[in-house]
Amino acid sequence: MSGKSLAGRKALVTGGARGIGAAIAQALARAGASIMIADILEETGRASAAAIAKEDVTTGFVQLDVTDDAQWERAIAKTVATLGGYDILINNAGIEITSLISEVKAEDARRMCDVNIVGTVLGMKHAFRAMRPGGPAGKGGAVVNIASVAATIAFPGIAVYSGTKSAVDRMTRVGAMEAGKLGFGVRVNCIYPGLIPTDMGMQLANDIVKVGLAADVNAAVGSVVEQTPLGRLAEVSDIGDAAVFLCSNEARFITGIGLPVDGGMGM
Repeated sequence: MSGKSLAGRKALVTGGARGIGAAIAQALARAGASIMIADILEETGRASAAAIAKEDVTTGFVQLDVTDDAQWERAIAKTVATLGGYDILINNAGIEITSLISEVKAEDARRMCDVNIVGTVLGMKHAFRAMRPGGPAGKGGAVVNIASVAATIAFPGIAVYSGTKSAVDRMTRVGAMEAGKLGFGVRVNCIYPGLIPTDMGMQLANDIVKVGLAADVNAAVGSVVEQTPLGRLAEVSDIGDAAVFLCSNEARFITGIGLPVDGGMGM
């Protein structure tokens, strides 16, 4: 793919302050897109946007709780005003709270459903409204939802998280069907990342030890690597490159898929 395969495109990245979201934002920017970072972490989010802006990329930051309809409306309006359009959504914001099923707390389960499921569908809702003909952007576009390899395998300790990411997969496919049938000009796909040693990924490894599923963090990580045919953990750049592809014209006839970027772990 060309280095500027997304030249002229305008992207909103949720959970873009750090981790996978920040890496995807950087990859999109390198491919030529303008970037709006959206996150609840204002200071970190502004720093992430500022780092991208140093590369002469039009960039902004908007504070966004993805579970709030009104905040989505403001985020879209700011994206269109700042970037001069809007045709890429990276629905990345999400949370994971580790628990054995026998110990699940109802409030933790509801919180994961609220952020991972409700937040994702609200992102699609407002992307469709903005990108479809007659919307404030109105030129179609691409939505990439971030699911997880946990949607495809039975990984212990993360039952509710796995369920929410399976929901992301299903909503992706329904969204792709609706957008296509209604002539919105919006493609919708999702990515299943493997385990990545970000703050969130390493917290999961530590939590797996705490609930008694591994002797120590090295054992927890080692078990994932052992299950991965390519023999390593995922890297944030792996996910960034996949997102660039799915948003690009090279993927113009691809919609409604889940793309595993997991080294084969979920096959």
